[in-house]
Amino acid sequence: QVQVVESGGGLVQTGGSLRLSCVLSGGTMSAYAMGWYRRAPGKQRELVALNSIEDRTLYAYSVKGRFTGSRDNANNTLSLQMNNLQLEDTAVYYCSARRGGLPPDYWGQGIQVTVSS
Repeated sequence: QVQVVESGGGLVQTGGSLRLSCVLSGGTMSAYAMGWYRRAPGKQRELVALNSIEDRTLYAYSVKGRFTGSRDNANNTLSLQMNNLQLEDTAVYYCSARRGGLPPDYWGQGIQVTVSS
């Protein structure tokens, strides 16, 4: 059974940086398109970034230029470098994996990112 587990969240001040990681187990990441989503308090879950099997990343407009996604297939690890974090980036961040089209087949349990002023 494929599982994805996030790590690296926490509390950071405005303008700071965090790096999220997601490890896929029970499968080979090179066979999966990956993604990052987030759910802010009182809001619906939204797409943050989609990472293709070819390691090309598409970003939501709100994070473009600040967030950078990448994958390490050898270690089954997906990363999201988040720079210049803003208050509105506060959310639970979820890693996802899929073999075909959206929606994702597998979800992580989520990890909290809190940005304070």
